[in-house]
Amino acid sequence: MKGIINTGFKVGILGGGQLGKMLVLAAQNWELETWVLDVSKDFPAGAACDHFVEGSFKDFDDVYHFGKQVDVLTIEIEHVNTEALLKLEREGIKIHPSPTALNIIKDKGLQKQFYKEKALPTSHFKFYENAKEIKTAIDNRQLTFPFVQKSRTAGYDGKGVAIIKSAEHLDRLMDTPSIIEPLVDIQKEIAVIVARNENGEVKAFPPVEMEFNPTANLVEFLFCPAAISSEIAREAIAIAKSTIEAYDLCGLLAVELFLTKDNEVLINEVAPRPHNSGHHTIDSAICSQFQQHLRAIVNYPLGNTEATIPSVMVNLLGADGHTGKAQYEGLQDCFSIEGAKFHIYGKAITKPFRKMGHVTIVDQDLENAKNKARQIQKSLKIISASQS
Repeated sequence: MKGIINTGFKVGILGGGQLGKMLVLAAQNWELETWVLDVSKDFPAGAACDHFVEGSFKDFDDVYHFGKQVDVLTIEIEHVNTEALLKLEREGIKIHPSPTALNIIKDKGLQKQFYKEKALPTSHFKFYENAKEIKTAIDNRQLTFPFVQKSRTAGYDGKGVAIIKSAEHLDRLMDTPSIIEPLVDIQKEIAVIVARNENGEVKAFPPVEMEFNPTANLVEFLFCPAAISSEIAREAIAIAKSTIEAYDLCGLLAVELFLTKDNEVLINEVAPRPHNSGHHTIDSAICSQFQQHLRAIVNYPLGNTEATIPSVMVNLLGADGHTGKAQYEGLQDCFSIEGAKFHIYGKAITKPFRKMGHVTIVDQDLENAKNKARQIQKSLKIISASQS
């Protein structure tokens, strides 16, 4: 690969959301030239990148022509046109994550099969084509409550998942090709961000603990370090490293895991890109997840993943019942909280439970950080100006 710094080396990013924006901001420290493809320059990454190209990352021609203009191509979202990526790869464009691995990860059914074939720990699963098949299986006592239905494709930020605890919940079934898993009896959900470069160097960040919003089914709080034993932490990191090597991926892989009440560690799902479970690293780690992803995709030595201070991240979500121009109520008062690091994504329109930003609270005492995070969540409301 040619020299990267100060040579006009072009990093292409499919997707202009907040992950794209934070990746661009990390790239600016090294004078990497950033190109972003998405449908509107008004998206968060639009104002930050060097070159914004309007188009769809789901469209073959848009992705193909965009990819021909850059030196390395990466993603901030999985749901991109992989047929274009495969053609670009055949023509010598460097693409991370590889489109072959991406095709597996995009389909949760293929993901689960992959873990089974590679002897990676995950929960049991079955395939169903539609809601009728699922109901027939219940009637024939081939499927029992409680269980979780996951749409094989297009799931994102809590969407595409239905928890079915009894017959009263059958109206929640999605009429789409799905996998069905038993509702795992878990202690907690944890995640490990792991990175790998082309030389095969692999490094993992410390495991984090996630707390989910019960309504939107997306991460509300994240705690680092996770309240788990050192033995469980080592096992989680080992699983994450084995997973990224099995996929033969370069870049980041976020590995979301269940810790069962029997202390079994199971892979839930993965994301081959920067991830919500790594945002705290911007403010509390020697090398952030975004710096690490860039290092990995340009095949530079990976950075130090050590946490420098305990941290809690709280997602800033649009208030329920509010859609319209975003207004941040209580933000000024929250800025007085010591150790709070604010990241506002720049989305003009708020919607219920839309990710509008995040705050990382750093504190030598993790419990103090948790209390501050809950204070911020209670005090800061993102509402629509027209409904205020």
